[in-house]
Amino acid sequence: MILVTGATGYIGGRLVLRLLNAGYQVRAMARSLEKIQGRPWKNHPCLEGVEADVLNLKSLEDALKDCNIAYYLVHSMSPAYKNFSEADRRAAQNFICAAGKHRLDRIIYLGGLGGSEPNASPHLKSRLEVESILKSGPVPVTVFRSAHIIGSGSASFEMLRYTAERIPFFIVPKSVIDTKIQPVCIRNVLTYLEKCLEKKETMGQTYDIGGPEILTYRKLFELYAQWAGLKKPLFIPFPSPSFDLGTKIAHTVAKALLPLSPGISQPLLEGLGVEIITKEDKIRQIIPQDLIPCFKAIELATRKDSLKIMETRWSDAGELNPPEWMYAGDAVYSGGTLLQGGYKIMLACEPDVIWPFISRIGGANGWYYGDFLWRLRGWMDQMAGGVGLRRGRRHPEHLSVGDALDFWRVLDIKPPHQLILVAEMKLPGEALLDIELIPCSRGTEIRLGTRFRPTGLYGIIYWYMLLPFHNLLFGGMLNELAKRVGKRILKGPEKYRPGPLTLDQA
Repeated sequence: MILVTGATGYIGGRLVLRLLNAGYQVRAMARSLEKIQGRPWKNHPCLEGVEADVLNLKSLEDALKDCNIAYYLVHSMSPAYKNFSEADRRAAQNFICAAGKHRLDRIIYLGGLGGSEPNASPHLKSRLEVESILKSGPVPVTVFRSAHIIGSGSASFEMLRYTAERIPFFIVPKSVIDTKIQPVCIRNVLTYLEKCLEKKETMGQTYDIGGPEILTYRKLFELYAQWAGLKKPLFIPFPSPSFDLGTKIAHTVAKALLPLSPGISQPLLEGLGVEIITKEDKIRQIIPQDLIPCFKAIELATRKDSLKIMETRWSDAGELNPPEWMYAGDAVYSGGTLLQGGYKIMLACEPDVIWPFISRIGGANGWYYGDFLWRLRGWMDQMAGGVGLRRGRRHPEHLSVGDALDFWRVLDIKPPHQLILVAEMKLPGEALLDIELIPCSRGTEIRLGTRFRPTGLYGIIYWYMLLPFHNLLFGGMLNELAKRVGKRILKGPEKYRPGPLTLDQA
């Protein structure tokens, strides 16, 4: 049995799925079992969930019972801890105490590079201290010291994404923007973490892991701008040689523009002046793999199909590209800015009565309200080189995953409860339309929600310019849908804010 601590976190959530798909028995540990129930792998036959806290020794001892391997993927860099270094220290000490009691075969720890540098930040020093504490116990530890991870959901990558898309120029110390770094793709990191289980020679060893390129923050921003179609950022050297003053300015900007809390962004910003590069690469001979270059890693982190959430389910109606920001378990800031809006209405009937009208939407049947506006948007899309409304739909009444539906495509369908469409029109971003039927004691609530991940400032402006039309269309669609169903309206239409939307991974 393999214990994965931090199983609902950024690395842990992805690693659990990898281990399960490889046939391992996995015990996923989180502070709340409810969080595990929100993950796409929650019902896997090889999975066992356990509720435990690394700051509670007794709960750790229970979680480690009957396990022979444990991944240590937790850290306390969050708003919940005022002194994350102290919390990390206590957590690591608890873990080696509990691990020694159960006589684990090995611990696998993902730490960070740069902790031994003279100008290392408190965050980087804390990662190195945790490594030392784990090594001081009786259980052999495999340590991976990672460079910056490029992947949607990685805090450092999301900082890059948000700042590149929202700030056209940067006033920053030259010592920061030209610092050498060696970013690594999340896929490469996960491969090392998984495959080391098959390599006994990695027990008790420490490895540096990074990508194939050493570059600077300046170049990394330029690569992201190139991929996202943004203007090349302008960097203005900060006139003061004071790094502290520069980071204070960066902290102020981060608070104003980034959705990451200061408890996460500030420790990361403090480490910007530290070179994060590997000093050895012996792991590449033990676990060979193709290291993904930075530009390709950025593409994988931002393109719609980077996670291929449902790649085994799409039909021959066309390629299905689910947005990567739908990954279950990522932090709310993952994927960049996410704009959401919607309307809901309650009808006095069961979902089965309403569903036939949902499944007939689009094509020759129209969108029930404001068809002129839909046709106008389709014409505009056609003029811009998009698909427009000319594709219609495959069948007038039946929909399947992968079907084209005007300028949308069916991303997921669960009759009689949910239809999720992904936009294929020309947009300054990525869009989803979600229609959900929720049964309740008095009838059924119909929720019509949209989610939009803008690209750059233009995408944000585009959303707010069209917001009045969205409100008009959504409210009108629900009213007209109620008329066609022929059932009494119990409540609404009224605005609501859509919650998280995720797809089960195949």
